[in-house]
Amino acid sequence: MNDHPNDPFDELMRRALNAEADLVEPADGLHEIQARVRTQRKPVSRRPWAITAGAAVLGTAAAVGAFAVLSGDNRNAGDTEVAGPGASTSSAGAAVTPQPTAEQSVPPGDPTTTPSAPEPAVTTKPTRAGTLEPITSKSVPVYWLGDSVGATTGPKVRLYRTFTEIKGRPAFEALQLMTAAKSDDPDYQSPWVGATVGSVSRSDGLITVDFKQLPKQRLTSDVAGVALQQLVYTVQGAMQLTEPVEVTAQGKPATQLFGMEVKQPLSRAKTLDVQALIWVESPRNGAVVRTPLKVSGIAAAFEAQVNWRITSESTRQVVAEGPASTKEAGMLLPYSFTVKALPAGSYRLDVFEFSAEDGRQTSTDSKTIYVK
Repeated sequence: MNDHPNDPFDELMRRALNAEADLVEPADGLHEIQARVRTQRKPVSRRPWAITAGAAVLGTAAAVGAFAVLSGDNRNAGDTEVAGPGASTSSAGAAVTPQPTAEQSVPPGDPTTTPSAPEPAVTTKPTRAGTLEPITSKSVPVYWLGDSVGATTGPKVRLYRTFTEIKGRPAFEALQLMTAAKSDDPDYQSPWVGATVGSVSRSDGLITVDFKQLPKQRLTSDVAGVALQQLVYTVQGAMQLTEPVEVTAQGKPATQLFGMEVKQPLSRAKTLDVQALIWVESPRNGAVVRTPLKVSGIAAAFEAQVNWRITSESTRQVVAEGPASTKEAGMLLPYSFTVKALPAGSYRLDVFEFSAEDGRQTSTDSKTIYVK
């Protein structure tokens, strides 16, 4: 409120202001005002949630752009798929492979592929053909048939064992020798001559011997039984196993061998039923030796005693003889003896047993040796 309406000073000021206003020309000052505002504006700090939201917007735009590039038909050489069928992407655009469920499995080496149906379980169980025996270098046993000299009961032939050095598959190489009748003792024979071995394998506790060609000989039942054990003992001895042996011909079980029906697989017979009751292991047939001569072998003898004799090949005269013993009667156990002096020459060595019934010579094993 103006408490002094007639004040000369106030009247003078009003007149001056009106005159000044009449001199002002109206104009659009918006741009000038905005310019002044920009020069005076101070920085404003952003809030954390604003930064996060901005990054998310940028990340989403980048992901969409990347997907558009990889999905195009103008992909450069060397580009790879980011994800396979059924894969998803994260908010950052990286591929995420779905994990297989309990009813699905992902093939090894292909983590991006999800099968449309469950994969069959992989098994390590050997096939019917089995696993071939490993190659090795060793001394392996080979069994042969020899006459059971002086026997009045039991089989007419029995198994005799020799050893040979091989470098290959032990059982396969041993059978190759057995079917070729390559024994260094002419007293030992093999009815398997003429057969051709294809392979020896093992699977699920069973040894399988597959023949390309089976033996063609026909034998009496008692001799055929020992011949089958010749195969069983040779294979098991070479592989150092006692598992049953199945004989097959080009993959099919053999139903007849040596003219008689056979049941597969073949089990190992008791040693005293088929093995020779006395055999000489050293020296080997045809060996060149020096004296003193040490002889060793295996025997299952009555009263644990065997007898030996050395005969000159040139004069047919006995030049030395005597007894030897094992530790226990009636069991296949080692024996040994030493001959102190023999003149140079060719000799026949016999190791045998005298029958408790009538004193006849039985279970003889013989070797030819050459003394230097």
